[in-house]
Amino acid sequence: MPSTTRHTLNRQRQRQNQRAEQLTTPAEIETETEAPAPVGKKTRPRPEPRTSEKATSPEPATAPRRLLAALCLLTLLLGAFAGWAHARSHALTDTAAAQNTALTDPARTSDVKGQAEKAVNALFSYDYANPKTEEKAADSLLTGKAVGQHRTLLAPVLAQAQKQKTVVTTTVTDSAVERIDGDRARVLVYADQSSTSTAAKAKDAAANYAGAMLALDLVHRDGRWLVSAIDTFSS
Repeated sequence: MPSTTRHTLNRQRQRQNQRAEQLTTPAEIETETEAPAPVGKKTRPRPEPRTSEKATSPEPATAPRRLLAALCLLTLLLGAFAGWAHARSHALTDTAAAQNTALTDPARTSDVKGQAEKAVNALFSYDYANPKTEEKAADSLLTGKAVGQHRTLLAPVLAQAQKQKTVVTTTVTDSAVERIDGDRARVLVYADQSSTSTAAKAKDAAANYAGAMLALDLVHRDGRWLVSAIDTFSS
């Protein structure tokens, strides 16, 4: 075979092989990554996924601010009230202390206390053999509604005194001046009472003992403290 013909056949075979490669090999290989953008060309960013405005927007701070303002106002009001109450209490205490002589005048307080104790001892002691003593004490130591109160308190004793030959002895054990305001005073008195009936047989003539607590209202007249009211704290 001539060399020219052989050369021609070889060239044809080469062309066929090239065509076969072009058919089996893709012109562009696709990859998972995106191709780089051409130089000088701006890329458009991908839009972000939209979310609900209700979920992303922060909660309004109006409610907490109002609560804080209300608490601050309440604190200021309470502070102002506490200051006013303290000042008012101090003023009232000073006024009461200034009017209550029992807190500032020991001599006057001692005088009221002593006269109240003597009045109770005399007014609530009774001897059937000498009833005039109790009557004299009532006439000289009582005034106002205390006259009727004393009579009511002593009535049960007087009703049986002559028959039972009763002897009642009252002794003050303690007392305290609650207040002295000008010519008026109030005194708390604690006393022991013993009652004996001498009409009973000797073996039954034992004395009966009892305690008593009284509050006396007194009024100062003509240099003396007279009992104007008697409170036995009984309902």
